[in-house]
Amino acid sequence: MKARNIEELVQENQTYYCLDCGVCTGSCPVARVHPEFSPRLIVEKALIGLEEVSDKEIWSCLTCARCSVRCPANIDFPEFVRQIRDEATAEGFDGEYAHNGLLQTVMALQTRPLKQNRLSWLTPREKTASQGDVYYFVGCRPFFDVIFRDIEAGSIQGARNAVRLINAAGVVPAVSAAECCCGHDALWNGQEERFKQLAQKNLETIRTTGAKQVVFSCPEGYLTFRDYYPRYFGDLGFEPVLLDEFLVSAVREKGIAFQPLEQTVTYHDPCRLGRMAGVYDAPRDLLQLIPGIKLVEMERSRENGVCCGTTGWMNCSACSKAIQTERLREARSTGAGTLVTACPKCEIHLRCALKANPLEIQIRDLHDLLAEQIA
Repeated sequence: MKARNIEELVQENQTYYCLDCGVCTGSCPVARVHPEFSPRLIVEKALIGLEEVSDKEIWSCLTCARCSVRCPANIDFPEFVRQIRDEATAEGFDGEYAHNGLLQTVMALQTRPLKQNRLSWLTPREKTASQGDVYYFVGCRPFFDVIFRDIEAGSIQGARNAVRLINAAGVVPAVSAAECCCGHDALWNGQEERFKQLAQKNLETIRTTGAKQVVFSCPEGYLTFRDYYPRYFGDLGFEPVLLDEFLVSAVREKGIAFQPLEQTVTYHDPCRLGRMAGVYDAPRDLLQLIPGIKLVEMERSRENGVCCGTTGWMNCSACSKAIQTERLREARSTGAGTLVTACPKCEIHLRCALKANPLEIQIRDLHDLLAEQIA
């Protein structure tokens, strides 16, 4: 990839509209716990022409978009940072990989010709096919299941439950052993070429199934297919569909019923699903379909929700843990006994923090909860 200079990125993203008001830094969850980090400072350095590709702080950004939704100049700061990372990587500057770079290695391996045992997570209870109008994209959950089993997070049971929910809607989805990572992390970690390789493989795989819709239980996969695949590859030939929205429609059409569950829960908005994809209501609507569920909102929710503390398996640090612990305490302060999220990574990160800082609250995947309550 040919490196561009920062001035080009400033022009492309209209970052010069920055009003220097500091709303971005005041909104940033990283800036609350890491005084050296400031979105405004990154913008100011770019505007005065300072070299930023070697600045380690461009990797501290969670790209959670909390700054962007409040920016009076409508600057897309996460996209600006994403593009700076592309240039940084092109010039040999990387961030610090979490988990010794294991997840990045898994992504890199999937760009190569591999024979994967990728459907071994399926059991006889899940009805799937090799062809069909609806395709289920499992994403990286099979790998998460192995890597994060020690904290009981990233369980492949979430993928099984997603298929069972699709089955309950009267649909037998297509799946494929040739599927690979959606490329989200590569895209946001400055590895654009790797992202394109992964995306091309997925497009070829899905098109062979004849699918007209591709259903995602992972917000990152959904956002990446919906917004970024068309940007690089044009018309996909199928419609990316979020499982939550798919199920809301299915409940209305098929009359899916759920058993009662007397429980008070609060809901954590994943950044990619909420602020970046604009989906706030569908997960909440699904939760409230379960009789007996009482949903209470955290003080910071919907577009003001707080990130789970890390993204793209980069820079997981004491700052991340501080953000996660603060979020868990906020959830507990609502009086809820359960924190529900609709993102596999949010579940992993929050469970990791809960293991280090035991609090009287459970963390549940939305689709696990729904599948368990199907009447």
